Amino acid sequence: MIPIREFAGQYVAVFGLGRTGLATVRALQAGGAKVHAWDDNEIARDRAVEQGFDLVDINKRDWQQYSALVLSPGIPYRYPEPHRVVKLARMVGVDVIGDMELFARAVNDLPEHARPKIVGITGTNGKSTTTALIGHILRKAGKDARVGGNIGVGVLDMAPLHSNSIYVLELSSYQLDLIESLKCDVAVLLNITPDHLERHGGMQGYIDAKARIFNNQTRQDFAVVGMDTMPSQIMMARLSMKQRQNCIGISSEFALGRGISVVEGQLFDSQNGRASSVGDLREIKTLPGQHNYQNAAAAYAACRALGLDATVIMEAMASFPGLAHRQEVVGKVGKVTFVNDSKATNGQATVQALRSYSRVYWIGGGVPKSDGLADVRPYFNHIAKAYLIGDAQKQFARELGDDVRHVNCGTMRRAIAEALHDAHASDEPDPIILLSPACASFDQFRDFEDRGNAYKQLVSEMMTETEKLRASLV
Repeated sequence: MIPIREFAGQYVAVFGLGRTGLATVRALQAGGAKVHAWDDNEIARDRAVEQGFDLVDINKRDWQQYSALVLSPGIPYRYPEPHRVVKLARMVGVDVIGDMELFARAVNDLPEHARPKIVGITGTNGKSTTTALIGHILRKAGKDARVGGNIGVGVLDMAPLHSNSIYVLELSSYQLDLIESLKCDVAVLLNITPDHLERHGGMQGYIDAKARIFNNQTRQDFAVVGMDTMPSQIMMARLSMKQRQNCIGISSEFALGRGISVVEGQLFDSQNGRASSVGDLREIKTLPGQHNYQNAAAAYAACRALGLDATVIMEAMASFPGLAHRQEVVGKVGKVTFVNDSKATNGQATVQALRSYSRVYWIGGGVPKSDGLADVRPYFNHIAKAYLIGDAQKQFARELGDDVRHVNCGTMRRAIAEALHDAHASDEPDPIILLSPACASFDQFRDFEDRGNAYKQLVSEMMTETEKLRASLV
């Protein structure tokens, strides 16, 4: 835990009692603050009480007593309109911040020589894989790397600040909206495609939130920017013009004159103006596909910026175990391989998975995004047949039309069963069933992890049944 001492002896309101909210309460209390914690959701409140937290309904308190409101990232801050508690705070001049800002202030309060290094990673897609990959490489290189933020451990639940440590933080656009003083030694922006637009007032607001990761950087710092989407290309141009920090372009689409590129699976470093091959990413089975090549390029650039040798980076990358729910191979039933890509909550993420395979039996659906399957359409020819679930099934059926064979399955169990039947019956030697929903999960599951775990459990059950059947025939 990182104790937050800024508000020692003062009243602080914490609203939202998910993972980051509870970590915030612990950190503030450890630093001597008087915390009033609350959540509108009764289930969240009950869970907090079960864990020993004392709650205070901040809706019924005098807001002039609070020194700050710490808002969980999932609570609307500006759009589509500020949450009620945000309006209350603003009415009496109470500062509205997030857990990442508390972390940043704690770091900035340390003497320069005692501050840890901070690597921040954001982007529409690929954040978690890149964050985990950077952490893995640093640890393999013997560094004290601590991974968290929007992935795994909440930032304030991480190990205490130490000058020799490196904090590798996944940063969502919601978290970035609530920071002012965070300074990243290395800031990574992977890509920008439309997502969460209702929470940022449109595309420009979303882009502006992502750009905040580069705030406060100086000439000693590094900005690693993906060049494969137009908004991030524009971001790179603006950063380069201002010359406030060192800029490194990365791409899995183009061969860059200066930067880090992946061409036909080969990773090239041309930061000095001459391209040299440093490794073949096709040999790393846990990083399949062009989108993962971009993640690998970003991780390589970040670790080089931190002073690691290219050979050390590539050796560490080769042992990366991969992440759950991101093109995770979960097992085989007969000749059929099951892949879990539940993290694909929008069309662009599903595109990255489809590009990794020439032909799949695709399970998609859930709560659809506003653009539906618009991004996926150019890759319809990668889908042997679609098995649709959740709220999106009727909309997706219309969008697939006569271009892709499809069936409305409703539930995950039925989708898996029908996909397995068709894949087994095909003449393909190694058919793949891919869960990559292109949708949020909240119609049938708590979150993408719950959805992915349900998929893995059902596949496991089928594998067990198959083994029992084989044993009975022996």
